[in-house]
Amino acid sequence: MNDSATTVQQIRPQLPVRLFNGFGALLAKSRIQSTRLAATDLIETAKRRTHLNDFGEGDFFEALSRLLESSQDEARLNLIGKIALKTDILETLCARLKMERDRHLYPNIARQEIREPVFIVGLPRSGTSLLHRLLSADPEHRCPFMWEVRSPSPPTRANEKARIQRATQSCNFFNWLVPTFRYAHAIGAEVPQECVSLMTPTFLSDQFDAMYYVPSYRAWFFRQDLRPAYEYHRRFLQHLQFRGNGGRWILKAPTHMFAMPALLSVYPDALFVQTHRTPVDAMASVSSLVTILRSAFSDAVDPSIVCREAIDYWSETMKKFLHERDRLPTNRICDIQYDEIRREPIRAVRRIYEYFGWSLSHESERRMRVLIGSQAQRQSANHRYDLSQFGCSSGEVLSMFDTYCQRFGLTQPANVQHKQVARSVA
Repeated sequence: MNDSATTVQQIRPQLPVRLFNGFGALLAKSRIQSTRLAATDLIETAKRRTHLNDFGEGDFFEALSRLLESSQDEARLNLIGKIALKTDILETLCARLKMERDRHLYPNIARQEIREPVFIVGLPRSGTSLLHRLLSADPEHRCPFMWEVRSPSPPTRANEKARIQRATQSCNFFNWLVPTFRYAHAIGAEVPQECVSLMTPTFLSDQFDAMYYVPSYRAWFFRQDLRPAYEYHRRFLQHLQFRGNGGRWILKAPTHMFAMPALLSVYPDALFVQTHRTPVDAMASVSSLVTILRSAFSDAVDPSIVCREAIDYWSETMKKFLHERDRLPTNRICDIQYDEIRREPIRAVRRIYEYFGWSLSHESERRMRVLIGSQAQRQSANHRYDLSQFGCSSGEVLSMFDTYCQRFGLTQPANVQHKQVARSVA
């Protein structure tokens, strides 16, 4: 990777990918009309594939229909993007059908109690992923892994190795498809998964917004009551907990800050850890990440639009969250600085344990140190990003997050006017 270039500037699909998408572009220009995806057709296909027809509680038809309409009209998907959209939706629908079947086969799934789950929140790219992995290393804790979120059925250890292998193959293919993504974010079958994926079967999830440019779906999504999504989130956790290890759930997704009333209505005893990083770096980093991700599915990604969406969304989300967190007792939310997570991760973990009155065993700390060491060895490449390449200035970002920065003492880095280069440990 060229040390003088940002990671976004390094985006270049593999030759077979370019040829494949080029063929798709030629087809689009021809008179051959491609068939539009419709929610009804995909639902019926999922039923045929699984020989099941019960999706369980909660209506998702409108959400799915709006997602499909926005994706096909606005996202400017390339051929791989069109295939990925259809494949992902069918897999999600099939998984939902199988999970509902499982709840009938194993009645104890519905009796699983989720007590005091811990939600790691904060601006994206503020150390939440590393902190999630560290806390999940404690044997007393439980987190969703990528492979089991992708293949939650059956809710037992049956075919576990095969399911992990399929997830590994999927991760390997994605890393080949988008080689630069690994610089920004590590993925793996047995890596803790951001729990926003547990809401995907409702099709009320900002996961789709991260993958595709879907402004009309995004605008509609922001107006919805997300309690049904969190209710399904809980059902998914029950499913995973039934499979094993009923320890304390450690969950992570920055987007939880957007929907605190809905979250607390489902998890009234939830605990929170909020990470803090200067918004200048966080917005540049997340804009880079989303640009790289969307580039896998579209050849027309506009980085400036990505950054503007990020600044608007996260500044408004932070304002809402600060208002909601002030209603919580102070003993239910612990604050951790990004710099502490990056430079002294074990110290940051100890502060969290002390804050909530948990006991950090020697074995848990040893596991965390092993994780830190192995991650340092794998992290040979840099995630490089420059806010200016997204058409935004540091002053503009800071003005949008003024209240947040003042409250938590977040200052602008001294070299922010020049190239911002970060070694991403999170």
